[in-house]
Amino acid sequence: MKLIISANDGSDGAGRAVAFAAALAKSFDAKLLIVHVSDDKFSQKQVAELEQLKVTEGDALEQISLGILLKAKAIAKDHDAANIDTMTAAGDPAKVLIELAKSKHADAIVVGRRGRGQLEGLLLGSVSQKLASLAPCAVIIMP
Repeated sequence: MKLIISANDGSDGAGRAVAFAAALAKSFDAKLLIVHVSDDKFSQKQVAELEQLKVTEGDALEQISLGILLKAKAIAKDHDAANIDTMTAAGDPAKVLIELAKSKHADAIVVGRRGRGQLEGLLLGSVSQKLASLAPCAVIIMP
């Protein structure tokens, strides 16, 4: 294995996925790419609050992504991963991760079983289910 992707949405399951991916990357001396895919949408109330604070939605999403990735990178370092990169993307998480795995020739994607969008996952199929069916590489789903 040369490249392991770990998707992180800030949930507890995603934290466990990063920890496992880090341990896996260490054991194979592989690169770990931690990705936060933002598909967050703010409510009208939140948009109004952001406007009062003179903060754009884009800036707010960037700060949220940065916080999630910093926490995930710290988890990976705690599990002794050495070669860690992070990135943000926007769009449908499953589609983004599949395209990223194809373009980077990833060996595995590690995700949590349930992220923050649990109701949507029940209605539309979770990101982990879509990845398990469509990804071009191994998919490891953490509980």
